[in-house]
Amino acid sequence: MSATTDAAKYAELDAFIESLPSNDGALIPALHHAQGIFGHLPFEVQNHIAHKLRIPSSKVYGVVTFYSFFNINPKGRYKVQVCMGTACFVRGSGKVLDEFVKELNVQPGATSNDGMWSIDGLRCVGACGLAPVVTVNGKVYGRVEVKDVHGIIYESLAKGE
Repeated sequence: MSATTDAAKYAELDAFIESLPSNDGALIPALHHAQGIFGHLPFEVQNHIAHKLRIPSSKVYGVVTFYSFFNINPKGRYKVQVCMGTACFVRGSGKVLDEFVKELNVQPGATSNDGMWSIDGLRCVGACGLAPVVTVNGKVYGRVEVKDVHGIIYESLAKGE
């Protein structure tokens, strides 16, 4: 990425932060906006937000690492998320996660070398009635079984999601 592109992204982020009515309660909206711009929240971006909001970098880092929807590292084009909440886990989400790992050769929390796939286990997606639940780029798949994993991968690639 060029310095000009980075400068434009930081300028866009600064404009958003400056448009907020106050710094109180601005951290999470600023982080969401920054992740939308940069695709993830590397430490440089976190430090920039901390400086602009006049808060410690440790507070920003704490929020980024607490919430599962924030990413420090770049994610793949296809973001596979497997719910590991109690209802999903009891109904086999651990085996479903293992099958995604096997099929895609990507470990949970990592991104494939080609940048195509990321796999993450989530605490709960709030769809317990559909357990086990998998999302790919936000599309929800319910009652997923190990035998469904290959089809989900194929469907995602075919649709270009």
